[in-house]
This record gives sequence, C-alpha cells and structure tokens, in this order.
Amino acid sequence: MHDAPSTKELVEAVKRFIDDTASPQLTGHAAFHARVASNVLSTLIRELEQRPEAESAERARLVALLGAAPDTSLEDLNRDLCKRIQSGEMDLSSDGLLDHLKTTTIAQLSIDQPRYSGLALALQARG
Repeated sequence: MHDAPSTKELVEAVKRFIDDTASPQLTGHAAFHARVASNVLSTLIRELEQRPEAESAERARLVALLGAAPDTSLEDLNRDLCKRIQSGEMDLSSDGLLDHLKTTTIAQLSIDQPRYSGLALALQARG
C-alpha cells in the first residue's frame, strides 16, 4: 500500500489553492471564474463523500419498492421505476413511492445544492 493522496485530498488541495491563493489576486471576470471553479470542486468533494452511500440507500429502497433482484443495477432499477410510473402501474398512492422520491431528492440536493433553503426545511420535516 502506498501513501498517495486520495482523490478527495487532491480535490481539496486544488480548492484551497483557488480559494486561498489564486482568488484573492483576481478581479472581474477571472475572479468570477475562480468562484465557479471553487464551487464545482465543492460539489465534487460532496459527490466523493456522499454519493456512494446515497446510491446504496437508493438501490436498497428501489429493490424493496419494486420487488427486484438484489443484484439489479441502480440504472436498471430507475428505468423500471420510470416505466411503472409512465404506465400507471405506480403512482404517488403506491406504498413507499413518495417517500422514496423525497428521500432521493433530498440526497441529491444535499450534494448539488446544500444551501438551498428548501433542503433545510425538508431535512427538518424528516427530523
């Protein structure tokens, strides 16, 4: 085993450089692009931290909701869910569907837009 930095550590190092060294020296359009780059890196860090657990939980919910085989891919599970909703086989009155959709949306927002005001309310409501 080697002691190379993890992907997360590498991304954090670049973000620190942008935030602490480059951005303070920039103005105008370049400063704006530095902020955008920093925000992209923040999203990437959250992806690395949260995505594996979020997808694992989503997959488990879908396997239970759809009665699917445990080894079905997340992509196939979501495709099946969409087909069932489109065909009318499932709707918001279907047991567990609304909870699954809310939970999946909250997990996605926690990665993409953690400061979205509606996310704080949704998390509070789920208590």
